[in-house]
Amino acid sequence: MKTPFSPVTAAVLLLCSAVSISLPSAKAGGGSSSTLAVVYGSTTTICSIVAQQPVHQIQCWRDGLLLPPILPTTSFERVAGGRDILCGVLSGGLRLLCWDTTTFSLKRIYNSATTSLTSLTIGDTEICALTNVTAPENAICWRPYRVPSSVNSRFSMISSGYEFSCGILENSSRVLCWGNNNLSSFIQSEFSNLSITNIQVGGRHACGIDDSGYVFCKGSNDTGQLNVPSNVANEYRALALGENHSCAIRRWNRTVICWGGNGEFSSNVTDGISFESIVTSSNFSCGLTTNKFSVICWGIGWPNSSGIELPLQTTLPWPCVETSCPCNVYPDSSTLCSGNGHICRSCDDLDSIPTSPPPFLPPPPVIIYPPSSPSRGLRRGLLALAIVGSAGGLLGICTVAYCLWTSVCFGKKKIHNSVQPTMTVANAAQQSSSTPSSRSFTLRRQGSILMRRQRSGTSSKQPERAEEFLFSELVSATNNFALENKIGGGSFGGVYKGKLHDGREVAVKRGDTGLKIKKFQEKESAFESELAILSQLHHKHLVDLIGYCEELDERLLVYEYMKNGSLHDHLHGKNNVVKSSSVVNTWKMRIKISLDAARGIEYLHNYTVPPIIHRDIKSSNILLDAYFTARVSDFGLSLNGPENDREFRLMKAAGTIGYIDPEYYGLNVLTAKSDVYGLGVVLLELLTGKKAIFKNAENGGSPISLVDYSVPVIKAGELAKILDSRVGPPETNESEAVELMANTAVHCVPLEGKDRLTMSGVVVNLERALALCDDSRGSFSSGPISILSD
Repeated sequence: MKTPFSPVTAAVLLLCSAVSISLPSAKAGGGSSSTLAVVYGSTTTICSIVAQQPVHQIQCWRDGLLLPPILPTTSFERVAGGRDILCGVLSGGLRLLCWDTTTFSLKRIYNSATTSLTSLTIGDTEICALTNVTAPENAICWRPYRVPSSVNSRFSMISSGYEFSCGILENSSRVLCWGNNNLSSFIQSEFSNLSITNIQVGGRHACGIDDSGYVFCKGSNDTGQLNVPSNVANEYRALALGENHSCAIRRWNRTVICWGGNGEFSSNVTDGISFESIVTSSNFSCGLTTNKFSVICWGIGWPNSSGIELPLQTTLPWPCVETSCPCNVYPDSSTLCSGNGHICRSCDDLDSIPTSPPPFLPPPPVIIYPPSSPSRGLRRGLLALAIVGSAGGLLGICTVAYCLWTSVCFGKKKIHNSVQPTMTVANAAQQSSSTPSSRSFTLRRQGSILMRRQRSGTSSKQPERAEEFLFSELVSATNNFALENKIGGGSFGGVYKGKLHDGREVAVKRGDTGLKIKKFQEKESAFESELAILSQLHHKHLVDLIGYCEELDERLLVYEYMKNGSLHDHLHGKNNVVKSSSVVNTWKMRIKISLDAARGIEYLHNYTVPPIIHRDIKSSNILLDAYFTARVSDFGLSLNGPENDREFRLMKAAGTIGYIDPEYYGLNVLTAKSDVYGLGVVLLELLTGKKAIFKNAENGGSPISLVDYSVPVIKAGELAKILDSRVGPPETNESEAVELMANTAVHCVPLEGKDRLTMSGVVVNLERALALCDDSRGSFSSGPISILSD
């Protein structure tokens, strides 16, 4: 049974990762139970509590079918699921019933005449709850680990994971853990100096929000589950942890962001969807939407044949209770509960949802896990970063912007050389006052002129996430920057593979050495730009900055090492016959790589404050990690962009031949659509296997741009003529996906930015293309491929 879903849902739904998110119903009674549960293991079952009915019964879905209501005459308050187990707290909280979902055999595990359960948490097979008792002890665990008998305190919140549980002590906001002795003791010690208001437990890690609004994750980081992205104060309102990944709900728009899982749990796929709650299994997620309280499921383990929106009735957003609310009552509570109780709004919830992200504030100091050596305090940038958001910071930023624009700080403007040849012209295009009627003509006339790159950046270093290295350390790590260690180049120097003393493999970008003042200023500017931007960002599709070094005239940046090199190397390198390149020579992998890159750029455009425009999107700046997850790199030319794509900056053109936006080059108009153009060229590279500028035998061996070569062919419906022969013809279930990718590329590269997709539109189309690759039915469109317009 495949359930249709609305076009609106389809437009905003992007496949995501599995998470287990909960939000406390009140400050005094948190927990992991909600009104939605996922049971995994032998079978996959999705259950929720029905809204707008006198009896708040449990409804369940399994294998494409709705199951008969569980105890249809009994009202439930909350549900939670684990491995082959579903539990429900009856209305009033006095009874807890559980079912083995392999047989749906019932077992009552809690019954009281006076003491009610205020929360319920299940982690794999661990079951714990909090009660409303006034005595010091208010936590109960049934299996397999019990709360230590030595604990004589009340908890404000508890959470259970795969091997241990943790709670927040009500009187001190300290974290106490129990279960697997070694692991729980270690996690508890890691949180010992923190005052925590929200705690969630995963496989072998835990994350908490402290009383200042920052997120701290402790424990195993073998898949990146501790690497919290962004982490601005009060950015997140709830946490969620799976076995090897972590997630959070953003406070300002209730969308989900995930990290960890070795790149398998990207949260970009849920952009635009606001959630009340979200629950997890091992490899997929289900969430309750805010707009219509429907249940949607997605992820790598979710069967496509089951649809995305489940045919469940309207689900309660939070439990209906009879007790008074410590804060506010949920909107339309009476209708949702059908007169039987009311829903309490979280004390942490806002009376109204903000329409914009919170102002950027500096994140807390980051403790690296596991510690390899005593850390050196960061010397620069922290003071400047702390001022951002204040009037003085704003004035400083404006001053720097004016300085860079007018060049009064540095005299003449400088030009960067790219790792790929970047041609320059003596007379760059000046600011244009062209009328709209002459705009396209101007772009066409100047589109064939070779481009000039302009240095960019800010003079405010903000390395709050970066380690500071000694130059001698990096000399040792790279074998004195040996030629055999050189793996590429960037916006201001060569890149070398290295190994730090603690065993970490890194890529070290060293500014080109030279005594000329102009060269030093150019290097300094790109270094400061990349350091300032990357030290603030963390995303699974952006290359992570580890640290930096400034000694005398040396400027070095240290990144995580990308084992599989650049996309450019795989598509055009001399060593394309190596085994790793064969991985890239499938249509599904090429679509996935393009989607990964689009997600990283979309994050820069839509989820950084202010937005960031990369300005140099090309295949050599898209790197592949050990799992062939694509990461965007080289931020030496990046700039803060306008707040929306209807605005623009007048900015001298920068970029690389073949990738630079003709509107940006011709008219000096910089918008986020400039990055869209660059990515469109990369999509064409992935489709054809040809370089952005190449010599065409059919054109007498003259250079031709890939856009001019391929777009007319794709528009004529003759895509098969130009597809990369190394990949071979698309399989039956890939043909529509490749066609969709090609048409998406065409909509990325019009001359004028207003005619291009936004990056969010690109992501949605590529997500759909990737899903089509997995469609075993191999359905073909009866008409033209539908492109999401913006």
